[in-house]
Amino acid sequence: MKLEKGRPTDTAGRQEREIKVYDLLDELNIEYERTDHSEANTMEACNEIDKILDVIICKNLFLCNRQQTKFYLLMMPGDKPFKTKDLSQQINSSRLSFGTPEKMEELLNIKPGAVSIMGLMNDNEQKVQLLIDRPVAESEYIGCHPCVSTSSLKMKTKDVLEKYLPAVKHDPIIVVLPDERQED
Repeated sequence: MKLEKGRPTDTAGRQEREIKVYDLLDELNIEYERTDHSEANTMEACNEIDKILDVIICKNLFLCNRQQTKFYLLMMPGDKPFKTKDLSQQINSSRLSFGTPEKMEELLNIKPGAVSIMGLMNDNEQKVQLLIDRPVAESEYIGCHPCVSTSSLKMKTKDVLEKYLPAVKHDPIIVVLPDERQED
């Protein structure tokens, strides 16, 4: 694994959903760095990718309400524990659960393991509300997948908030999730 600037020079064998991410980022003049890797199925593998990118990759959770009428994409620090009750109160949505892989693919064109803010480019009807935990919104860089689980990107948070999200017509809601790791 090594860190490279921008899109891959050879796109043979790469999925169309990944190429579309690079096309949009380039069109928006968003600089990014990329590393290619095998699927990260363990925390150890994720930690190795984090080291290469020099950023903590966000945990991205695809959530829905009980009736499956409202959908959310939550970005939070990867090592922070998540409890639905902490989020439910802030967004006035009780009984949050994980959205189905089928709904995720339908709305974001992403499969489990590759969930990412980049999938919002495929949510043309804005059916998914983006939620960002404050520490992620305040970080200098964001790490995420380009809609596939075999590459990871690093880009400035400011570019994501000020260029990418307006381009894909998604306004984030900043939430504050407690960090129980610090409450000892």
